[in-house]
Amino acid sequence: MQKIKNATIYNSDCMLAFKELKNNSVDLVATDPPYFLDGMDNEWSDEELNKKKSKAGTIKGLPVGMKFDPEQGVRLQDFFEKVSNEAIRVLKPGGFLLAFSQARLSHRIAIAAENSGFEIRDMIIWEHNGGQGKAFTQDHFVKKMKMSEQQKNEILKKLQNRKTLQLRPKFECIIVAQKPKDGTFINNWLKWETGLIKTDFESQQTTVLNYSKPHRAKILHHMTVKPVDLMERLIEIFSIKNQIVLDPFMGSGTTGIAAVKTQRKFIGFEIEKKYFDMSAKRLKKYDNE
Repeated sequence: MQKIKNATIYNSDCMLAFKELKNNSVDLVATDPPYFLDGMDNEWSDEELNKKKSKAGTIKGLPVGMKFDPEQGVRLQDFFEKVSNEAIRVLKPGGFLLAFSQARLSHRIAIAAENSGFEIRDMIIWEHNGGQGKAFTQDHFVKKMKMSEQQKNEILKKLQNRKTLQLRPKFECIIVAQKPKDGTFINNWLKWETGLIKTDFESQQTTVLNYSKPHRAKILHHMTVKPVDLMERLIEIFSIKNQIVLDPFMGSGTTGIAAVKTQRKFIGFEIEKKYFDMSAKRLKKYDNE
């Protein structure tokens, strides 16, 4: 564990680190959990995924071998339900859980949180500058078929250059879950200062937040790094100054930096030593400004 002025971070598995926190002691949980896609489970490592890329090729930030497997969602839901059980325990009544998710697995995150007692209140869309399109044609399979060139050309003509269902991504989902209130909204706020949100920014706040992706190579070479300004806005919507923001999957430390910059206190968990050390370094820099 390291204490850095307004931040406390644990180099530990989140399920162990949660035990250090008391019931009803956290105001907001904001996190980007592992997606359980091609090795990106609760023990995923950038280093190992980069090894896969070098051997199998890559499509932008993810390994080529991203194959559809329904069991990925089942494993994610099982894992995140355990996390949600702890998150709802440490959150104050009315407090929010914000969890990023890959689009096709967002329902698993929502179900896991709901099974733990959270109320699923909304979904926010982070609209970014777009990822790499992963759709591909079937041409190379056709060309390997044992048949005449004329037959192959006829098949290719029928396929009309159609591709697999992998549209170029332009957004990520953020599931908004809330721990049940203690009484009315007003009573809950007067007792816990949670459960109500801030919407009066430059205009009425919508469910779509438009922020460009940061250049991951410039930030710890982390594959799923989030923009600091995006996290700042989320923290400002769902918490107030001097409250405690928790990220059980600290990664590159972006949530912590955003919390410190918006005058909140931060608690973060990170199991991988490399990221823990680098996040600590980044947090010290911002926490001293």
